[in-house]
Amino acid sequence: MGVKAVALLSGGLDSTLAVKLMLEQGIEVHALNFTSSFCTCNHGGKDGGGCRSESRRVAEEFGIPLKVLVKGAEYIAIVKNPRHGYGKGMNPCVDCRIFMFKLAKDYMKEIGASFVITGEVLGQRPMSQRRDAFRVIERESGLEGLILRPLSAKQLEPTIPEKEGLVDRERLLDVLGRSRRQQIDLAEELDINNYPCPSGGCLLTDKIFSKKVRDLLTNKDDVTKKDLALLKAGRHFRYKGEKIIVGRNDDDNRKLKSMLQDGDTLVEPCAFPGPVAVLAGTDDEEVRDFAGQLIVKYALEKTEGRRTLRATKGDNSVEFEVEGPAPEPLIEDARVC
Repeated sequence: MGVKAVALLSGGLDSTLAVKLMLEQGIEVHALNFTSSFCTCNHGGKDGGGCRSESRRVAEEFGIPLKVLVKGAEYIAIVKNPRHGYGKGMNPCVDCRIFMFKLAKDYMKEIGASFVITGEVLGQRPMSQRRDAFRVIERESGLEGLILRPLSAKQLEPTIPEKEGLVDRERLLDVLGRSRRQQIDLAEELDINNYPCPSGGCLLTDKIFSKKVRDLLTNKDDVTKKDLALLKAGRHFRYKGEKIIVGRNDDDNRKLKSMLQDGDTLVEPCAFPGPVAVLAGTDDEEVRDFAGQLIVKYALEKTEGRRTLRATKGDNSVEFEVEGPAPEPLIEDARVC
């Protein structure tokens, strides 16, 4: 009976190499891919694309099974209140790794695997890929000694599968730090090509995007998938306690219209080209008027003096007119990002 391992497979270069190194040793690898609204690679592909598509492509190329898990409401609760704090943005990296490894442990038991592998590299990421962070993550996930990091194994203490001879430590690597030169060379050596997300990434590490996340989680308890998707579109404002999102371009306008939720109000210009705005869960007239002033402001000379707008909530629409563009001090006071 062969040795099984669960691999955290993002589809990026590091996790792909980690899987390949295990396959080279005859390990039966079962891959887990985690998706969230915060992955910087969530685009492209006929099925929604991004890292999910890349992990599927790698799994198919290597001939290994793949299970995709969505980091949903439980993960949002972690982002809102991480036990081990944030990095430079709203990124709860240590808590995120613990969360994923706990699920990997469950899957490991389910399929009778002996250990978990990951493409993590010691010193590559400042918050979660340090020796002390590795120890915390292993302890709190219940996987002490059972997380094998093939790319940096020789920089770390031997794991249980290495000690028990399930894995040949001499065939593992000693990669250290942020450079990916060794990984790129190894990929060429192992004939691994087409890795579009060599380092992957998380939008929660972006300080500007994190402002929008923090504003959302502070002001709304029942966060939806659409709320999270909308963080990637438009200019965001908080006025009189209410959320306003204004499109930046035609693509944003289409997204905002397609992602309206129950209770939202859509504000759009009448008889002149310009952005649309979404009032999240409100039709307050003062907030509506400010949204109209923002539209006039960002439409610039395209208004040609016209200031009539239409507000639509459900099946009801009303036209209204604003005095002019929103003043800069008010815009900056209301701006989230």
